[in-house]
Amino acid sequence: MTEIEITAELVRDLLREQHPDLAGLAVREVAGGWGNQMWRLGDELAVRMQRMDPTPEPQLKERRWLPVLAPRLPLPVPTPVRSGEPSGRFPKHWTVMTWVHGEPLDHGAISRGAHAADTLAAFLRALHVAAPAEAPASADLGAHPKACTAGFERFLQAVDPGAVGDVHAVRAVWADAVAAPEWEGPPVWVHGDLHPANVVVSDGTLSGVVDFGSLFAGDPAWDLAAAWVLLPAGTAARFFDAYAHADEAAIRRARGLAAMKSLFLMLMGQNGDRGLPGGKPAWGPAGRAALDRVLKGV
Repeated sequence: MTEIEITAELVRDLLREQHPDLAGLAVREVAGGWGNQMWRLGDELAVRMQRMDPTPEPQLKERRWLPVLAPRLPLPVPTPVRSGEPSGRFPKHWTVMTWVHGEPLDHGAISRGAHAADTLAAFLRALHVAAPAEAPASADLGAHPKACTAGFERFLQAVDPGAVGDVHAVRAVWADAVAAPEWEGPPVWVHGDLHPANVVVSDGTLSGVVDFGSLFAGDPAWDLAAAWVLLPAGTAARFFDAYAHADEAAIRRARGLAAMKSLFLMLMGQNGDRGLPGGKPAWGPAGRAALDRVLKGV
């Protein structure tokens, strides 16, 4: 999909056309974003503009399900308040959502590790409940690790070997995840894309979760990988104790998925360092630190 240049003037024009009562609020660009671009609207709202996503499905999914999930989640999440429809001015979808206050973790840090582990566990316990039959499935996420080996290998081969370090140890973690039993419970709600740019922090701990465009019903191990991808070293065990619903097989799958996610973050960082489109320089160090935690199992 060809990218359309999105400017503050365009955002304001769309608001004037479809939601004129909001058009007087200040519009400020938010750094980051690829599939969707975010614009701050006043102090409490944001405009989520479809940019490189080939379909509006992620936004439509958020519009449909976040109002259902948000009231029972213990951390703030963006909640749709207005819908923006395609028009001659902008032939894609856009959504006005509540703003989640805090700093993205890829530009911040967690200093209160135990508190963050307990907070993440409470959030995922609340999210990981049986999803209704009409809940969205995922075409590319949610599978058992054995179905994701091609992606794992692609990331592993693409990252500079010197950055990866002990490739044999990384492969061993992945092989253990592939050998783990499959999820046998009912499909539960899964965020699906928990990485440092999709959570916010304040006062040294997690304070919000954003970007539910990958939301699906399936194996919770895809979110449990966050024990290593998001949390500081030494807190994974505390997280799983607080979560209390992950058996050994789920933890093995989650650790392997965390290795794959870490490699992805490292690749995005590598691409950013080389000035390639879509690269994220800040993600490289985050991915390297996460992979270290995965290999140490802490």
